Amino acid sequence: MKQIYLDNAATTRIDHDVIAKITEVMADVYGNPSSTHQFGRKAKTIVEEARKSIAKHFNVTAGEVIFTAGGSEADNLILRNAIVNLQVERIISSKIEHHAVLHTIASLAKEYNVEVQYVNINENGAIDFKHLEELLQQDGKKTLLSLMYINNELGNILAIKKVCDLCAQHKALFHSDTVQAIGHYKIDLQETPIDFMVASAHKFHGPKGVGFAIIKKGFGILPLLVGGEQERGARAGTENVHNIAGMQMALAIALENLETDRNYINQLKQYFIDSLNHLDVNIAYNGCSADADNSSYIILNVRFSKALPMLLFQLDLKGIAASGGSACQSGSARGSHVLNEILSSADAEKTSIRFSFSKYNTKEEIDKTIEVLKDYL
Repeated sequence: MKQIYLDNAATTRIDHDVIAKITEVMADVYGNPSSTHQFGRKAKTIVEEARKSIAKHFNVTAGEVIFTAGGSEADNLILRNAIVNLQVERIISSKIEHHAVLHTIASLAKEYNVEVQYVNINENGAIDFKHLEELLQQDGKKTLLSLMYINNELGNILAIKKVCDLCAQHKALFHSDTVQAIGHYKIDLQETPIDFMVASAHKFHGPKGVGFAIIKKGFGILPLLVGGEQERGARAGTENVHNIAGMQMALAIALENLETDRNYINQLKQYFIDSLNHLDVNIAYNGCSADADNSSYIILNVRFSKALPMLLFQLDLKGIAASGGSACQSGSARGSHVLNEILSSADAEKTSIRFSFSKYNTKEEIDKTIEVLKDYL
């Protein structure tokens, strides 16, 4: 049975060249980057060359890049530092952020009694900018705004430059969980001055367990993990040299081929939308995920016209991987916190599935998925 992977927003297949690079470094560069002998210096060179390369992609200095175990750790590092190190007294966010942000904010609110406010969103999951500006104008407390660039469930794209301008106007710090954007969209941090952003390599065909935070120069960072002076004192622990090298290569490949891959995946996504609409005119799309101008070309969140509690399971049996968006598929009594926030109770009861695409998907795979869906709709 041919397997079809349509869950690329969850993780991606590693590029073969990246696997080769990781294997090469694992075999040949086994020194500790903190060691002063030639084996350590060789490993240190790989780490620092990767740091410089990544920094160049975003038009920042190498010193602003901190390697982490992934996006969740990077989010935690930034949010916790905002409170304990940068004296932030208030956090503004939304209720449809990734749990790496929402749960961390909730924890900080309990630990430090920090004020938390949530900006309104509309039925498509888009930010209410009028409300956001009203919140930013309040109190005069030192404020951090945390909004994700691309929503991992809906694919909604935030008007990031507009948010940067508002934060500058109201002297608020801006953190963005950019995990779903890195490797898929170009970001110049001189043109779009986000103060803090994060990445996870496995979202752009790199290895799991490695990512980075970009923290604007001038903000001192206290480590979450203590016990060593690695990462300029921002993160203790021996650097994951081979995966850092793999991440560097994966990002370079993704950005070099960005326009070609985007055009190809966009066509696949639109072909899938057209095929679904032909299959059932009552199919709907959650958030802005079917809007080519306002959603990621990677993500499509489909809401079927009725509850189909076994659909995700049946797709899996047919070799098709996707992600559930409601309680009946996810095994959770609460379901998707994102969909529960934006959908009516009636629509939330219907089956929603997130399909997400990559350069490795094909039109034939879309056709096969549609054929399988026909049997259950």
